[in-house]
Amino acid sequence: MKINDFTDIDSWKEARLLVSEIYNLTSGEKFKKDYGLKDQIQRAAVSIMSNIAEGFDSGSTKSFINFLRYSYRSSSEVESLLYLALDLKYIKEDEFTPILERIKKIKSLLGGFIRYLKSIE
Repeated sequence: MKINDFTDIDSWKEARLLVSEIYNLTSGEKFKKDYGLKDQIQRAAVSIMSNIAEGFDSGSTKSFINFLRYSYRSSSEVESLLYLALDLKYIKEDEFTPILERIKKIKSLLGGFIRYLKSIE
């Protein structure tokens, strides 16, 4: 499949879904009162999809790879914060698990895309 726009990138599509899930999750009573954590996890989730988009239009494969790495790191940040939300009992295990699976999918897609881009660099 040819990628004509960042919206064609599978990891961006998954990150877009993740952002919606994170915003829904953080609207819960306990979570929304922790402004710092709520803000941080939302911003990190948005950063995943934003860096993919920005990197796509960065002008070089090397630069794009760097932006994809930022996205990967933001995915790890969201994952870590999600564990914190679980530990603080802001979310339940049944809310945690599907979002964790999406994060792992995003990281896998990003890792594969980075490897592919490095191979054609």
